[in-house]
Amino acid sequence: MHPSIEEFRTHARERHGFDPEIRVFQEGTKTAADAAAAVGCDVAQIASSIVVTADDGLVVVVTSGAHRVDTDAVAELLDATAVSMADADNVKRTLGWSIGGVPPFCHATDVPILIDEGLFEHEEIWAAAGTPTAVFELSPAELQDYSGGRRATVYETES
Repeated sequence: MHPSIEEFRTHARERHGFDPEIRVFQEGTKTAADAAAAVGCDVAQIASSIVVTADDGLVVVVTSGAHRVDTDAVAELLDATAVSMADADNVKRTLGWSIGGVPPFCHATDVPILIDEGLFEHEEIWAAAGTPTAVFELSPAELQDYSGGRRATVYETES
């Protein structure tokens, strides 16, 4: 198994007493649609960790695969003047994970975490486990508990 997957599993056990059952798909789960097809669930059950820069710091926005992050809503929630997609090198350096495999918790540095309200409509959800080929299942309540994230409407809505 890839070292990043083992690292995530170790952190989850040590920090949260959580032993994730990680599924690896060699064809990859880079997009929410790919992940949903691989695990056999609805795309809305994919918990995508989207990393943004809010002013000068990183924020992990865990959103449903059926939604797009609304950077204006994130800015308002965090009282930030500017929110944009994070630089891949900064994500790796700060969180310890590469884009496409960022888990929703167990980051190298504590950063704010926002959780899409839409994920709480499901009993089970799936998230990245350290690489773009690995995912694990958990409940939305576990996601909130382990991440310490704040539930919020972080996705684009029709006006």
